[in-house]
Amino acid sequence: MVPIEYYLLLSSAIFCIGLFGVLTRRNALYFLMSVELMMNAAIINLVAFSFQVGNLTGQTFGLFVIALAAAEVAVGIGIILVLYRNFGDIDVMDANTMRW
Repeated sequence: MVPIEYYLLLSSAIFCIGLFGVLTRRNALYFLMSVELMMNAAIINLVAFSFQVGNLTGQTFGLFVIALAAAEVAVGIGIILVLYRNFGDIDVMDANTMRW
Protein backbone atom coordinates (compact mmCIF):
# COMPACT_ATOMS: atom_id res chain seq x y z
CA MET A 1 0.00 0.00 0.00
CA VAL A 2 1.31 3.43 -0.96
CA PRO A 3 1.47 5.94 1.93
CA ILE A 4 -0.73 9.03 1.70
CA GLU A 5 2.34 11.28 1.90
CA TYR A 6 3.33 10.25 -1.62
CA TYR A 7 -0.06 11.28 -2.98
CA LEU A 8 0.13 14.58 -1.14
CA LEU A 9 3.63 15.22 -2.45
CA LEU A 10 2.50 14.46 -6.00
CA SER A 11 -0.55 16.67 -5.57
CA SER A 12 1.45 19.59 -4.20
CA ALA A 13 3.97 19.32 -7.04
CA ILE A 14 1.22 19.32 -9.67
CA PHE A 15 -0.52 22.24 -7.94
CA CYS A 16 2.72 24.26 -7.83
CA ILE A 17 3.33 23.63 -11.53
CA GLY A 18 -0.22 24.80 -12.28
CA LEU A 19 0.15 27.87 -10.07
CA PHE A 20 3.44 28.76 -11.75
CA GLY A 21 1.73 28.47 -15.13
CA VAL A 22 -1.17 30.69 -14.08
CA LEU A 23 1.14 33.38 -12.70
CA THR A 24 3.69 33.48 -15.50
CA ARG A 25 1.95 32.64 -18.78
CA ARG A 26 0.06 35.14 -20.90
CA ASN A 27 -1.26 32.67 -23.45
CA ALA A 28 -4.87 31.73 -22.76
CA LEU A 29 -4.36 28.06 -23.66
CA TYR A 30 -1.49 27.69 -21.18
CA PHE A 31 -3.59 29.52 -18.60
CA LEU A 32 -6.45 27.06 -19.15
CA MET A 33 -4.14 24.06 -18.93
CA SER A 34 -2.60 25.39 -15.73
CA VAL A 35 -6.03 25.75 -14.11
CA GLU A 36 -6.76 22.16 -15.13
CA LEU A 37 -3.54 21.02 -13.45
CA MET A 38 -4.58 22.77 -10.26
CA MET A 39 -8.00 21.11 -10.36
CA ASN A 40 -6.38 17.70 -10.94
CA ALA A 41 -4.18 18.27 -7.89
CA ALA A 42 -7.29 18.93 -5.82
CA ILE A 43 -8.87 15.73 -7.16
CA ILE A 44 -5.79 13.72 -6.16
CA ASN A 45 -6.11 15.12 -2.63
CA LEU A 46 -9.80 14.27 -2.47
CA VAL A 47 -9.27 10.70 -3.60
CA ALA A 48 -6.23 10.16 -1.37
CA PHE A 49 -8.00 11.36 1.77
CA SER A 50 -11.13 9.46 0.82
CA PHE A 51 -9.11 6.27 0.49
CA GLN A 52 -7.31 6.95 3.77
CA VAL A 53 -10.55 7.42 5.70
CA GLY A 54 -12.32 4.57 3.93
CA ASN A 55 -15.21 6.71 2.74
CA LEU A 56 -16.40 7.11 -0.84
CA THR A 57 -17.53 10.71 -0.46
CA GLY A 58 -14.22 12.19 -1.65
CA GLN A 59 -14.17 9.96 -4.70
CA THR A 60 -17.74 10.91 -5.57
CA PHE A 61 -16.89 14.57 -5.13
CA GLY A 62 -13.85 14.00 -7.37
CA LEU A 63 -16.13 12.78 -10.14
CA PHE A 64 -18.20 15.96 -9.81
CA VAL A 65 -15.03 18.06 -10.01
CA ILE A 66 -14.06 16.23 -13.23
CA ALA A 67 -17.48 17.05 -14.70
CA LEU A 68 -17.04 20.67 -13.63
CA ALA A 69 -13.61 20.73 -15.30
CA ALA A 70 -15.12 19.48 -18.56
CA ALA A 71 -17.70 22.26 -18.49
CA GLU A 72 -14.99 24.80 -17.66
CA VAL A 73 -12.93 23.68 -20.64
CA ALA A 74 -15.92 24.07 -22.96
CA VAL A 75 -16.54 27.63 -21.76
CA GLY A 76 -12.83 28.44 -21.77
CA ILE A 77 -12.34 27.29 -25.36
CA GLY A 78 -15.31 29.43 -26.38
CA ILE A 79 -13.69 32.46 -24.74
CA ILE A 80 -10.36 31.66 -26.39
CA LEU A 81 -12.04 31.47 -29.81
CA VAL A 82 -13.66 34.90 -29.24
CA LEU A 83 -10.28 36.33 -28.21
CA TYR A 84 -8.65 34.94 -31.34
CA ARG A 85 -11.46 36.17 -33.58
CA ASN A 86 -11.39 39.71 -32.16
CA PHE A 87 -7.66 40.24 -31.69
CA GLY A 88 -5.91 37.65 -33.90
CA ASP A 89 -4.00 36.42 -30.85
CA ILE A 90 -4.85 34.56 -27.64
CA ASP A 91 -2.83 36.76 -25.32
CA VAL A 92 -4.81 37.40 -22.15
CA MET A 93 -3.36 40.90 -21.76
CA ASP A 94 -5.23 42.00 -24.88
CA ALA A 95 -8.54 41.17 -23.23
CA ASN A 96 -8.50 44.29 -21.04
CA THR A 97 -9.32 46.33 -24.16
CA MET A 98 -12.70 44.56 -24.19
CA ARG A 99 -13.78 46.49 -21.08
CA TRP A 100 -16.62 48.99 -21.28
